[in-house]
Amino acid sequence: MARIACFTSFTYAYLARARVLAESLRRLHPDWSLTALVTDRPPPNLPATALDCFDHVQDAAALGIPDFPAWLFKHDLVEACTAVKATMLRRLLERGAEKVIYLDPDIAAFAPLTPLVDRLDAASLLLTPHQLAPDTTPEQVRDNEGGSLRYGIYNLGFLGVRNDPTGRAFAAWWEERLHAACYDAPEAGIFTDQKYCDLVPGLFPGVHITRDPGCNVASWNIARRPVRITPRGEVTAAGRLLRFYHFTKIAPEGARAAGDTMTERHAGENYEIHELVAWYKRAIAAAELPEAAGHPWHYASFADGTAIPRAARLLWRDRADLRRAFADPFHPAQYRAWLAAHQPATLGIEPPASDTPA
Repeated sequence: MARIACFTSFTYAYLARARVLAESLRRLHPDWSLTALVTDRPPPNLPATALDCFDHVQDAAALGIPDFPAWLFKHDLVEACTAVKATMLRRLLERGAEKVIYLDPDIAAFAPLTPLVDRLDAASLLLTPHQLAPDTTPEQVRDNEGGSLRYGIYNLGFLGVRNDPTGRAFAAWWEERLHAACYDAPEAGIFTDQKYCDLVPGLFPGVHITRDPGCNVASWNIARRPVRITPRGEVTAAGRLLRFYHFTKIAPEGARAAGDTMTERHAGENYEIHELVAWYKRAIAAAELPEAAGHPWHYASFADGTAIPRAARLLWRDRADLRRAFADPFHPAQYRAWLAAHQPATLGIEPPASDTPA
C-alpha cells in the first residue's frame, strides 16, 4: 500500500466524473494510490480499460459488510454510496496506508493537495467547513448557512485521516454509525454520512479544520470565495490557489440541474466560475464512455428489473420482522410478493375496487 491512499465512491452513472477526478489527481500526485469504490454492477460491454486511471477497484459488495443485500436494500443510491465510505476507510488503514484522503467523484483538483497531506503529519483528522465566512444577503444565508444547519457543518466530499490511534478510532466509530443509519433524513438529525461529523471535533482529539478557501470551493461558498484566473494561468479562490472544486449537481453539457441553478445564483458576475463550470462540462463529456452513459443503478431494481419504490425501502428499513422473514429482498418472489399481497400501495398498486355500495 502506498503511503498516501486516496479513494472515491460512485456508481457507473458517475464514471465520467470519477475519471475526471482521477486524471486530475494523477497529474498532480502520481505517487498516490487511487481506489475506485463502486456500489454497482458494470454495464454490459464496458471496456476493460474504463477504470485504468485508478490503481484499485473495490466492489462494495466485497467489502465484507454483513448481510450486504439486506443492508443495502435500506438505502437509495446516494445513501448507499456514502454508507460504504467508512468501511473502505477502515480497510485502507488496515492495509497500511499512512494517510487516507477521500474525495467525492464530482471533484476536480487544480493544484497540489500537498498542504492538506502535510497537515496530517500532526493532525489525525482533516475536515473542511461548507462556509469560512459569514454570508451577507438573506438569500445566501438561507441557501448556504441554512444548508449547513440542515445538512452538516463540514462537507464530507473531502476527508483526511492519519493512520494513528485517533484516525482508526474515528473510522471504527463512523463505520458503526453509517452501518446503523446512513440516511437522507434531516428531520431525524441525519444526512447520510455527513451530519455525524458535526460531532467529530468534540469526540476526537487532533482534528484540524481546514480554513484554506482554495479547498472544497462549491456553489455553497462561492459567494464569499471569488475565483480568478491569473496571467500565469493559475486559478485562485479568495486570493489563494484553487486546490479543488466541488462540482456538486452540475449537469452535463446541454442539460441543467440544481448545481447549475445554485452556481448562477451565487456566482453572479464572477465569470471565471462560469468558465470553470463550462470546462468541467467539457471534461466529463470527453471522459464519458457510451457503454456507461445513462447506466441505471443495479440496486435500483428488483432482480427481475422492476423498479424499487422508495416506500418499499423505507418499510424494509423500519420492519425488523420483514428483514428476518426474507433473506434476499431483491428477489421478486420474496419481499415484493409480500408487498403486493399486504402493502400494495408501496408498489404503487391501487387496491381493488370494493363491490360494497357506498
